Amino acid sequence: MATSLTSHRPGLGVALKLGAIFLFTGMSALIKAASDSVPPGEAVFFRSFFAIPVILAWLTWRGELSQGLRTRNPMLHVKRGLLGTASMGLTFAGLGLLPLPEVTAIGFAAPIFTLILAALILGERIRLVRISAVAVGLVGVLVMLWPRLSGASTLEQGAALGALCVLGATLGRALVQIHIRRMVETEPAPTIVFWFSATASVLGLMTLPFGWVVPDATTAGLLISAGLVGGVAQILVTSSFRFAPASLLAPYDYSSMLFAIIVGYTLFGELPTPVMLAGAALVIAANAVVLWRERRLGLKRDRERDAAALPRN
Repeated sequence: MATSLTSHRPGLGVALKLGAIFLFTGMSALIKAASDSVPPGEAVFFRSFFAIPVILAWLTWRGELSQGLRTRNPMLHVKRGLLGTASMGLTFAGLGLLPLPEVTAIGFAAPIFTLILAALILGERIRLVRISAVAVGLVGVLVMLWPRLSGASTLEQGAALGALCVLGATLGRALVQIHIRRMVETEPAPTIVFWFSATASVLGLMTLPFGWVVPDATTAGLLISAGLVGGVAQILVTSSFRFAPASLLAPYDYSSMLFAIIVGYTLFGELPTPVMLAGAALVIAANAVVLWRERRLGLKRDRERDAAALPRN
């Protein structure tokens, strides 16, 4: 019997995941640099449309082009596209109003929201440990948002709007995760990756009547680069799961905070505030507890499944 790649090359899986996170941070920086010149809907179009050639080349190289283009349920992709595009647009709006590290930190709440929505929508049971983690995570979110939402000046009001945009985007990402849990039952990963970019391109283009501008050469270069970099990042994160299990890769998501601090300071002179770091620490700690609990439950389910497979006397 062939052994799964997952058990053989976890180092490669981790390297691919870290590479993807670094590229996603770079993509966010490119969008942020262009945010003063173009509206979020236009940025969504460039980010999605210029990722498509990269994705198509990857699918062709892997011999999965026909699989990536074929779908059993187009409406699933439309719904995923609507949710994902709305989340992307809100994130891009937030990047224009908040420091990059702060946008990254608020985004860490996505797993907490996913857990809540899984209980409400999918009926998953959440016991005391995870309920406590959710409570701590929500406190962390409030700690991060409070300085923005309590401001009164015009500048602070802009930051408050940015914080609400990113919070809405984070909730949208959680909804996307719930939706993808259903999609993977019938749709392979290459199909989900391709059709999201295609759907987001169309939806982004539909914002053309709402204030698109003709970008100058520098801004166009930033936007096109964001699409290409985002496409490569999508491929790397998708590929990482071929070589390492999700439970191993999940903690590396928090490296994005380090990357965001370095990139934010280097390119934009941004530094995270102590309050923001404190809130982010609470959210990260809550996510760590959830990951630990999910892993314990997964091991328990594996033992129960193995026991059930034993021959009976």
